[in-house]
Amino acid sequence: MVGPVRPQFVLFGSSIVQFSFSNEGWGATLATLYARKADIFLRGYSGWNSRRALQVLDQIFPKDAPIQPSLVIVYFGGNDSVHPHPSGLGPHIPLPEYIENMRKIALHLKTLSEKIRLIFLSAPPVNEEQIREALSDKMEKPNRTNESCRIYSEACLELCRDLDIKAIDLWTAIQKRDDWLTECFTDGIHLSSEGSNIVVKEITKVLTEAEWEPSLHWKSLPAEFGEDSPYDPVSPDGKATVNVSELCFGGNIQWE
Repeated sequence: MVGPVRPQFVLFGSSIVQFSFSNEGWGATLATLYARKADIFLRGYSGWNSRRALQVLDQIFPKDAPIQPSLVIVYFGGNDSVHPHPSGLGPHIPLPEYIENMRKIALHLKTLSEKIRLIFLSAPPVNEEQIREALSDKMEKPNRTNESCRIYSEACLELCRDLDIKAIDLWTAIQKRDDWLTECFTDGIHLSSEGSNIVVKEITKVLTEAEWEPSLHWKSLPAEFGEDSPYDPVSPDGKATVNVSELCFGGNIQWE
């Protein structure tokens, strides 16, 4: 392991997580925001549901690890919500089992450390027409609906309320945009840069409002090796240097 040791943030979930470093994704943006402040670990597995995640939970998050994450952001639900296939194959998980699986994931993570913090992401909406156009040649007739995503999203949110876990209602947040159907997806399921921007804004909102000690908001964490140096870029007056350790080049988007 390289040092110095920084806070560890783990993104754990299915393809919404695995692809979060693609298409100017939300994982990549978090890595940019937390550069020199925290290490972002990607544990995303395309196609996975909550049952499969539970089967390997101890391997991904061993209780005896010498360093435990400071924050875990968890997303499962979209694949679970796919309608059942007559063959019994496929990712569908009945709603009661999904709720119980997510409960077990949450309780396991809570046991890792007294200081670990959790954020659960609920199932985002989908563009059913775009799914049919983009994926019909790759798999049998797509059977994921926006309504089923809503049901699983609400179940996740209710569970988080019961367990006192921070949760983000992606199903609602994304649909607040008037043009969400056309701008927020690459294929009707996975997020475009615009969709990912919504995810990051919702995450930073939680980190801003959470009364966690210590705070995990990116502005509150110190920059690694952030002391002034004569080797920093020279200021416009030519008499001093500019400490760039806290600069975040995030394009035109202003993060909280």
